Amino acid sequence: MPYLSFSLSGFRIVYAIIAAYMWLFTLIFSNEYFKHERENLKRYYIFTLITFAATEGVMLSGSFLTAYLCFEILSFSSTVWVIHEENEGARNAAYTYLFIAVAAGLLLFMGLILLEYNCRSLSFNSIAAAIQNSSLADSKIILIAGILIMFGFGAKAGMFPLHIWLPKAHPVAPAPASALLSGILTKVGVYGILMTAVYCLPSNLYFGEILFLLAIITMFLGAVLALFSVNLKRTLACSSMSQIGFILTGIAMSVLLSYAKETEGTELALSGALLHMVNHSCLKLTLFMAAGAVYMNTEKLDLNDIRGFGRNKPLLKIAFLLGVLGIGGVPLFNAYASKTLIHEAIVEGIHALSPLSPYLKAAEWVFLISGGMTLAYMTKLFICIFVEKNNDEEKQKAFDAKKDYMNRGSSFVIFSSSLLFVILGIPAVFKLMSRIMTDGSSTLAEFSAFSLESLKGGAVSILIGAFIYIVLVRNIFIRNKRYVNLMPEKLDLEMLLYRPLFTDIIPKRIMGGFLRIFAENRILKPLCSGLFTVFSFIIRLLSMGTDLFFVFLRNTILKERKPTGLNSGRIGFIRKFKLEASEAYAPIIGNFSFALVLTCIGIVIILISLLL
Repeated sequence: MPYLSFSLSGFRIVYAIIAAYMWLFTLIFSNEYFKHERENLKRYYIFTLITFAATEGVMLSGSFLTAYLCFEILSFSSTVWVIHEENEGARNAAYTYLFIAVAAGLLLFMGLILLEYNCRSLSFNSIAAAIQNSSLADSKIILIAGILIMFGFGAKAGMFPLHIWLPKAHPVAPAPASALLSGILTKVGVYGILMTAVYCLPSNLYFGEILFLLAIITMFLGAVLALFSVNLKRTLACSSMSQIGFILTGIAMSVLLSYAKETEGTELALSGALLHMVNHSCLKLTLFMAAGAVYMNTEKLDLNDIRGFGRNKPLLKIAFLLGVLGIGGVPLFNAYASKTLIHEAIVEGIHALSPLSPYLKAAEWVFLISGGMTLAYMTKLFICIFVEKNNDEEKQKAFDAKKDYMNRGSSFVIFSSSLLFVILGIPAVFKLMSRIMTDGSSTLAEFSAFSLESLKGGAVSILIGAFIYIVLVRNIFIRNKRYVNLMPEKLDLEMLLYRPLFTDIIPKRIMGGFLRIFAENRILKPLCSGLFTVFSFIIRLLSMGTDLFFVFLRNTILKERKPTGLNSGRIGFIRKFKLEASEAYAPIIGNFSFALVLTCIGIVIILISLLL
């Protein structure tokens, strides 16, 4: 088997073309977006090209080894996008992004070691042939390897619980980079999970159940975070997390239905997941570039600051409206078809998997509610930017007077890309796309996107979205004509019991003493703080341990003497030891010793797993 292998199947070719199309359009848009910036542009464009090459390598890979190598390259090269502004927020977001990338890489590496040990190959086709062996089909080691690979790729996809980089990275990254991070780099992670599901564990019940649970949480939680956000790009970032949840739900249902021997349902689920990948890539390209156009002219992202900017800008308004209708799952637009396919797969699962029927019925409602929330928060953005007036009359006059807000190149890429939302919503087009991406195995001949049953699911989501927008957004999230952030910017346990949410929606006399104690953070906050302190101590011990050990050796057995000011004058041994140790170790991020310790721990875990 060659070390690097590539494949030109239908799905891979389609996504290679989509990646090239997205890079081309964002580079055209970057020409205006960076017109007033001279610093770091060469660095930005060089690493953008490196990331493009690595992304194409993943999408065209014919083995897990090829995908892994390209995946690691783009993980590091895309960090430059996040840290581009070089301010405190960008540095913090880049550190989080890089830390998650390194952790994901270790998980992925461990999973691939286990997989190669059992299957004797990392080629997709060879793995599929090996898995057909009955002794490997139900192997617990293959399942463990698949779960590790799923989490490794899931970190890049923005899957819960490794999603924390996503809401932090997008607001600080340049808009063209955000479009690529959301539109294509998250799909690199989804690609890895898809390959794991299709080639390694195509009908494994346990893998399907785990992936389905994580997908539902990702889908719902992302929608909730987007609904609460008052930052334009952060809302779109959380939306990406939610839409990735929709895609992963489709992949998980294909595994579960394959386990139940439901061939038709498996095709529906897989086609829906693949189509929603394409739809989401196209949608986020336009929406993030539109957000970039708003930021170019206002240098603000808070909804209260950009309110009313697009009232007299028809081209931008039409493009954004098409994006709202597309991602909201409105009939005749692209995401309606893909979401309907995934919904139909869930319905098939309710009938085919009787032991899981109660859970799948609950998941169906989570699916529909998440779809409704998608329409609600996207409507919130559209109404705020393109319909309402700014509270500051002078600012609104300045917005209305601004006519040259985009050059011709930016106008072309934003408006022309939005037309795809209509084209991809045509039944003949998305059925052709499905047939190409599955190499002709899925024709969707029996699927009718506009049947009464299909329209019913879409209508339920739209009605839920209208209710959420009218009741919650207009009456709770807007106060004194301002959009209010009722939830902290960072996701932690306190967010789930955030005090203003309870005190504003639920009267205190109904909440009861127990809930009131938690809402006031009298127990939850100290508990979280204590757990964080213990965890920080363990991490710091691991980080410093190697360096402190070598400092100890230098001062005792080796009897080294440093030619520094530490040896001058009277200084105690302990004091000297502390000073040398403080020079020897670095913070946890960028600490080579800590990375070395984690690598050793990972290798030990692999060896123990192999022995067991």
